[in-house]
Amino acid sequence: MAQKSRIAVTPGDGIGPEVVAEAVRCLETLRAKHDLALEWTRFPWPSHAWHEEHSESMPDDALEQLGAFDAILLGALGDPGPMDDPQRYLLPDSISLAPLLDMRKGFDQWVCERPARLHPGARQFLADERAKDIDMLVIRENSEGEYVGQGGRLRKGTPDEVATQMEVFTRRATDRIIRYGFDQARLRATERSQQGRTRQFKTLDGRSCESQVCVITKRNALRYWGDMYTEAFEEISQEYPDVATHHELVDAACMKFVQCPWTFDVVVASNLQGDILTDLAAVLSGGMGVAPSCNLNPTDPDMPSMFEPTHGSAPDIAGQGLADPTAMLFTTARMLEWLGRKDPALAAAGKALFDAVAADLAESAGSQRGTREIGDAICKRLEI
Repeated sequence: MAQKSRIAVTPGDGIGPEVVAEAVRCLETLRAKHDLALEWTRFPWPSHAWHEEHSESMPDDALEQLGAFDAILLGALGDPGPMDDPQRYLLPDSISLAPLLDMRKGFDQWVCERPARLHPGARQFLADERAKDIDMLVIRENSEGEYVGQGGRLRKGTPDEVATQMEVFTRRATDRIIRYGFDQARLRATERSQQGRTRQFKTLDGRSCESQVCVITKRNALRYWGDMYTEAFEEISQEYPDVATHHELVDAACMKFVQCPWTFDVVVASNLQGDILTDLAAVLSGGMGVAPSCNLNPTDPDMPSMFEPTHGSAPDIAGQGLADPTAMLFTTARMLEWLGRKDPALAAAGKALFDAVAADLAESAGSQRGTREIGDAICKRLEI
């Protein structure tokens, strides 16, 4: 039997515990049916509740504890709700979300992958029928850039206050995220070919390729890192003559995500710009409630990767049993597929979960169901 894969389950705030509970139920069903070498441990931190009791979002040795696991499954961080309680214990975002950045940086989870594909049954926000063909992978550089946390505030609270926020970009991180994007483009083209749904993208010299990478910058205003991204992209692209290339400024990319999102394949962006673009892409693929997200360290197998849905803590519906766990379950499927690099049985379980969630989404299109009801329906599919 394969060595057990260990998951740290961190439900977090708001609807996090509700959607994570359904993910755990699905994991229990899959483990029992397929005899998976899989175990998990639940942690009450990071969360508002932990901070209220301990005056910290998570223990000092949190990263050391989490580092013993193969993956982290995170529910949500943010406002715990309910929003109609003005006396609720509420932290500033800079504090409540800090553990997320600490984990990403502490475990060098330098890739944030957020796929955007319009599944049957998901809400189509764009009227254009071509929107049904949305199928892109947005890859966000997750280790540096705009989110390095360098800066400060001088003369705080006075009319002369000064706030500085420094962006840091290195050639090493730039090269590895761009090369990763090209590698994923090739993999996606191979998978599409095997499924009989190839796509075509034109190159600047008129050739046609089955995959494409678009790099996003704001090089006309943010010149220094924008030029470095552009130069690295051009150099690395020479190693991938079978992949079409494209460049967009981030503001134009936002416009084209709405005008013609079906023309994108793999998109590589900086930390902040990728963060914004992936929220837009999530809506184009049906909304935050169906959008998975992965924070990956592809280069160090001893470091845990972290899996979280794109949505936040949804304090407006927290505790009401109304949260849609679809995004959390798609994310859990991605986690199993990631762990399946070492154990093929987990990869198969991940595919089974993904297929069950997709089938449930297609069958129940437009219906209003509670969190538990959706979890029940998917567990039944997994038992068949």
